[in-house]
Amino acid sequence: MPQIPEPRTLRDLRASGHVHRTVKAEIRENLLERLRAGQPRFPGIVGFDETVLPHLETALLAGHDLVLLGERGQGKTRLIRTVTGLLDEWTPVVDGCEINDHPYAPSCARCRRLAEEAGEELPVSWRHRDERYGEKLATPDTSVGDLIGDVDPIKIAEGRTLGDPETVHYGLVPRSNRGVFSVNELPDLAERIQVSLLNVLEERDIQVRGYNLRLPLDILLIASANPEDYTNRGRIITPLKDRFGAEIRTHYPLSVETELRLIRQEAALDEVGADLPDHLVEVIARFTRLVRESTAVDARSGVSARFSIAAAETAAASAVRRAALTGEERAVTRVADLPGIVHSLRGKVEFEVSEEGRETEVLAHLLRRAVAETFRGTIGGHDLSPLLERFSEGVRVESGAMVPAAELLRGIGPVPGLSKIMSGLGIGDESPGHAAAALEFALEGLYLLRRLSKDEVDGTTVYRT
Repeated sequence: MPQIPEPRTLRDLRASGHVHRTVKAEIRENLLERLRAGQPRFPGIVGFDETVLPHLETALLAGHDLVLLGERGQGKTRLIRTVTGLLDEWTPVVDGCEINDHPYAPSCARCRRLAEEAGEELPVSWRHRDERYGEKLATPDTSVGDLIGDVDPIKIAEGRTLGDPETVHYGLVPRSNRGVFSVNELPDLAERIQVSLLNVLEERDIQVRGYNLRLPLDILLIASANPEDYTNRGRIITPLKDRFGAEIRTHYPLSVETELRLIRQEAALDEVGADLPDHLVEVIARFTRLVRESTAVDARSGVSARFSIAAAETAAASAVRRAALTGEERAVTRVADLPGIVHSLRGKVEFEVSEEGRETEVLAHLLRRAVAETFRGTIGGHDLSPLLERFSEGVRVESGAMVPAAELLRGIGPVPGLSKIMSGLGIGDESPGHAAAALEFALEGLYLLRRLSKDEVDGTTVYRT
């Protein structure tokens, strides 16, 4: 944890030269500083550089609250959370304040009373920017008390009067005061509850029940929504939409290269413990894009980026399982590990009603297309005649999810030009596992181009002439 600033009283804070800025001013000035220096503004966000981020930066510079609109799994929540990185690293608060009042301008009843009593000795503590973020998933059972606040019966029982403002238990929004607050899936929030956010966005204050309580809030509010939600599950009420300064549309990765970067960045392959060669990452990326584009899939629902991430982890886990059962020293993912993702990820895709009962067949077909496209784009133009000549000699190669790399290599024997195949796939590691992965991919590509035959029996695959 970085060093916490020194000032511990209001007097010390003034002496340090600290200047009080609003949340939106902090974000605006820090964003401008990074723009001028050419520094990253939203680390970990992939594929939005030329589309979404310019609009987001413009909205933040304008000081607007905003809505991110996009299908599931487009990184909306991840993007919202990175906005906190534009806050100052540390900010002072009145020590013990539930709503993070600034020592220069305390607003809650407790802090105003404390400021009068302590004067320049008002105790100050510091909050890191990571602590200045609040989030609520909008569910139908969310109440106004959850978001804004309600009377705390425990404080009443302790002897305070019902009219005492200090009997209020603050909700998530005021507890995120002087920070960023996110409402995920805003249309799922009941319309009568959405009304409670109107004052937050316009008058910048909150009111709790019948109390004469108006707390000015310093907050950046960002919501996320799925376009389908506007018509299917709920809607954002018109007065609330009008109070957001900007609506920004997100999207899925626009290119295979972006999808590849996303898989490599997000898939927990180190934790799974298997090598996943680049050509198989490309297969998974192309497979995901084909599923999104398929007429058999409900386009309104979308296909989450989590689909490709889970596919990569599942394929790698299949290799780890094989290595554990067969005694392989090193787990390297092969084409034989891909079919399992069809069954494990089928539930992540919403199909059209007309495709009921054909879900597995559709996904398996799209996976084969992805392998074929990747084969053409990598080693399809290479001279693979030495590999085909091995089959003209009557060789039959057995493969499958439980066939170890050494057994596959023994079955095919020496293959002239294997190093060129591996080079074409970007494989520099000459271990048996990687050699088997390259050869099996070449065999599957030749089969899909109808230059080899393939028989599948009880999970075992046999390639033959």
